[in-house]
Amino acid sequence: MIAKRPEKHRIVITGVGLTAPNGNDLPALRESLLRGQSGVTRYETRYFGPTVAGVCQFDELRYQRRKEVRRGTRAGSIGIYCAREAIRDAGLDWENTDRSGVGIYVGVTEHGNVETENEIYLLKQYDYDTQYWSHHHNPRTVANNPAGEISLNLKVTGPHYTLGAACAAGNAGIIQGAQMLILGDCDIALCGGVSESIRTFGIFASFHSQGALACHEDPTKASRPFDADRNGIVVAEGGCMFVLERLADARARGARVYGEVVGYAMNSDAYDFVLPHPERQAECMELALRRAGLAAEDVDIVSTHATGTTTGDVQECLALRRVFGNSPRTLLNNTKSFIGHAMGAAGALELAGNLPAFADRTCHPTINLDRPDPECELPGLVANEPREMAKVEVILNNSFGMLGINSVVVVRKI
Repeated sequence: MIAKRPEKHRIVITGVGLTAPNGNDLPALRESLLRGQSGVTRYETRYFGPTVAGVCQFDELRYQRRKEVRRGTRAGSIGIYCAREAIRDAGLDWENTDRSGVGIYVGVTEHGNVETENEIYLLKQYDYDTQYWSHHHNPRTVANNPAGEISLNLKVTGPHYTLGAACAAGNAGIIQGAQMLILGDCDIALCGGVSESIRTFGIFASFHSQGALACHEDPTKASRPFDADRNGIVVAEGGCMFVLERLADARARGARVYGEVVGYAMNSDAYDFVLPHPERQAECMELALRRAGLAAEDVDIVSTHATGTTTGDVQECLALRRVFGNSPRTLLNNTKSFIGHAMGAAGALELAGNLPAFADRTCHPTINLDRPDPECELPGLVANEPREMAKVEVILNNSFGMLGINSVVVVRKI
């Protein structure tokens, strides 16, 4: 049973804007997920060389001039595109919106690495003479940059900031937006996550040295969470921003509602730099469900975090079996198998890809699951082909990150 909550505490999703390696809006992403279409491709980056990655192909000049793109950041461009698309999708009368009542909350894994690497590379031609260092460096690399670029582009005068939450950041952005609406700090929240990670060679080199970077002769088969032949992470870029509003405000303007954010939680493993802790992950899911007034048996779809690493997938499965082991009707899927790991954007993109299930009553699959790892056994895991369902009323979205940060968001159909 859903816990009864004050009307002003009922927060709903009314707009979705995104770019993913296999789609630049929600209908395109959903179609790719149901057709089994991967967005992972061959990719080559400075110093590291050939690899595979999830690469986005959105039109960055749709909402920016060339000068603005050159001056800003890839993360900023992704954020601007997604925020603008979310506003359009929500049907907001933007010209007549009080922009002092709009808050921007953007989750990121990291920021500034891309710009710093590029600027040092360009400085080589001047024998590292720092008088030629870019005067754009500081605004490009400050931690609030992606949210700040969105604020500048949209002329939003309400609060803006980024949330550094590793790969839990997409969910963290949603949670922050919901909390600020409940507190009355804003009337519209633009929130979610962005990632520009493929633009830095360092992330590929680091995962490779860790033995956690995926490789496969067929790029579309490189990302294979839960499979016995998985060999690491496929790095991806992307972004997803949501428009969140109070339910009463959404109804007053006749907005379409994708779903209601009924529960969320964040906690910390306090365990290891990179190795996850299944007990803490399970506790995060259980806390989100308690706050939603739901039992595990009430959840129709669980969007898993699994990245394709040998240890990480097993640890999450331990947590999932603890929470959903007695819920045979709950189905589970994984979106990273299609697009790779979009880092700070992952949680937001993965939630977005599952939201249409409320309408089409279909659980998209986990692809590339050819030889399931016995240690990753999950009875409800949907493999390779979509599965139709009698109903979809509750979705639980997992996102976990380095240094032991965990986030869970629960959304229900209205």
